[in-house]
Amino acid sequence: MSSGPPRPTLRDDARSIAVLAWPVLVGQLAVLGFSTVDTVLVGRHSAADLAAFAVGAATYVTVFIGLMGVVLAVGPIVGQLYGAKRLHDAGQQLHQSVWLALGLSLAGGLLLAFPAPFLTLSQATSEMADKIRGYLLALAFALPAALLFTAYRGFNIAVSRPKAVMALQLGGLALKVPLSWALVAGVPALGVPALGVTGCGWSTLIAMWAQVLVAGYVLQRDPFYDRFALRGRGLAAPQRPALLALLRLGVPMGLTILIEVTGFAFMAIFIARLGTTAVAGHQIAANLVSLIFMLPLSLSNATSTLVAQSIGAGRLREASRLGWHGLQLTMAVAALTAVSVHMARDTIIGWYTRDAAVAAAAASLLAFVIAFHLGDALQTLAQFVLRAWHVTVVSLVVFALSMWGVGLGGGYTLAFDPFGFAPPGLRSASGFWAASTAGLIGAGVALTGFLLWMQRERTRGLPRA
Repeated sequence: MSSGPPRPTLRDDARSIAVLAWPVLVGQLAVLGFSTVDTVLVGRHSAADLAAFAVGAATYVTVFIGLMGVVLAVGPIVGQLYGAKRLHDAGQQLHQSVWLALGLSLAGGLLLAFPAPFLTLSQATSEMADKIRGYLLALAFALPAALLFTAYRGFNIAVSRPKAVMALQLGGLALKVPLSWALVAGVPALGVPALGVTGCGWSTLIAMWAQVLVAGYVLQRDPFYDRFALRGRGLAAPQRPALLALLRLGVPMGLTILIEVTGFAFMAIFIARLGTTAVAGHQIAANLVSLIFMLPLSLSNATSTLVAQSIGAGRLREASRLGWHGLQLTMAVAALTAVSVHMARDTIIGWYTRDAAVAAAAASLLAFVIAFHLGDALQTLAQFVLRAWHVTVVSLVVFALSMWGVGLGGGYTLAFDPFGFAPPGLRSASGFWAASTAGLIGAGVALTGFLLWMQRERTRGLPRA
C-alpha cells in the first residue's frame, strides 16, 4: 500500500528557496552597489563629503525605507492571490500599489527637499549642511521612481519572477557607476564640474527613472503579464477597499522597517557629533554590514514568497515547513558569512579608505560584526515569514522596544554617558554598535519564538505536508 510521496527534506526546500533567492541577491547587491560606489568615490574625493554623505544617506534611508515598506505590502497580498490562482486580482493589486507609491512619494519628497530637522539632529556645520541639502534635493526627485520600482519589485518577486527585477537593477547600476564617477570627481575635459556628494544624488535620480521607464515597457510588452490583465491597459482607477487592504498590512510593515532603519540611521546622525573621523568610520562599517545583509535578506524574501504562495493554495503545513527550513538555511549562511568578514575585516576596510584614522575607527566597529549579523539575519527571516502570514503588528511592537529602546536609547546612553556609568571603551561610536547588536539579537529571538508558536497553532490538527 502506497504511503504517498516522500515529505520534502531540508535539502529539497533549500533548493527551492535558492532558485528564487539568487536573483533577489544579485538584484539587492546591485541596489547596495549604488551606495557602495558612492561611498568609495566620495571617500576618495574628501573626508568632508564622506561625512556629509553619511548623514544625507541616513536621512534618505529614513524617509525612503519606511515608505518602501508600505508599498511592499503588495508582495504578501499578491503572493497569496497567486497561490490561490486569482491572477486578475493579483494584477489589480499592482495597479493599486502604483497609486499608493505616487501618494507616498509626495509626502516623502517634501521631507527630503526641506531636511532641517535632520540637519539639526546631526548638528552639521554650515559647510556640511550645504552639501547635505544639495544631495537630498536631487533624491527628492528620485523618490517617486524609487517607490514605483518598489511596486514592480514586490509584484514580480511575489509571482516567482525575480529575474525580471534583477535585470533592471543591474542595468541601473551599470548606468549609475559612470554617472557617479563623472559627477563626483568631475571631468574637466568634458566641462563636467566636480560636484562631490551632490553628484551622487543626481546620478541616482537619472538611474532610478531609467529603471522605472524600462519596467513600464516590460509590463506592456512581455506576454508573461497577459495572465494578470496588465498588458494593453492603462492604470486602473484607485479602489478604496484595495488601498485600505494595502495600508492595513503595509503601514505596520513600513513602521517596523522605519523603526529598524531609523535605529541605525540615527546612529549616523548622533555619531556625527563625535567628529568627522567617527562618522566616516561608521559609514564604512555600516556599508559593509549592509552588503553582507543582502544574503539573509534574499533568502528571507524567497522563503516568504514560497510561504505566501503555499498559504494562498491552502497548504498550511507546507507553509510552516518552508518557514522552518528557511530559518535553518538562513542562519547557516549568515554564520559562515559573518565569520569570514570578521577574519578579513582589515583587508576589506583598506578597499574603502586610505585614511589610517578612519580605517581604525571602522575596524573597532566591525569587532561586533558576527553577533550583529546573526541577530540581523534571525530577525529578518522571522519578520518576512510573519508577513507572508499577514502578521505585522507583532514585529512593530518588538522593534519599537528593541531598536529604539535598546539599540538607539542604549547606544546614546553608552556613547555619550549622560549618567556617568558607561565603560570607557563604549563611550564612542562603539557604544551605539554594542547596543544595536543587543537589540537585534533580542528582536530575533522574540520574533522567531512567536513565529514558531504561531505556525504550530495554525497547523494544529492538520495532516503533515
